Amino acid sequence: MIQKTYYKTKDYCKVKFSFTPENAQTVEILGLNNDWENAVILSKKKDGSFTADVNLPKDSTHEFKYRVDETLWLNEPEADNEQPNVYGGSNSVIVL
Repeated sequence: MIQKTYYKTKDYCKVKFSFTPENAQTVEILGLNNDWENAVILSKKKDGSFTADVNLPKDSTHEFKYRVDETLWLNEPEADNEQPNVYGGSNSVIVL
């Protein structure tokens, strides 16, 4: 799930990511701000979901993927779009 919160007086949007893969120990987001090296670590909740709040610039577009347990790459089913990637798969896209 992606929840966007826009602020009239700020130049960024607060984006809440929430993802619930089965039996996962860790979930990270890679690709935001075109940064595929430094992951955003999601916090695990008691219900098994993982969440993170990220501030991203308004009027921007970001490709990203979730990395589960450091090996499994997954897309966000509720992303605004998908974009083909160089690995023959696709990346999730968020438009702000």
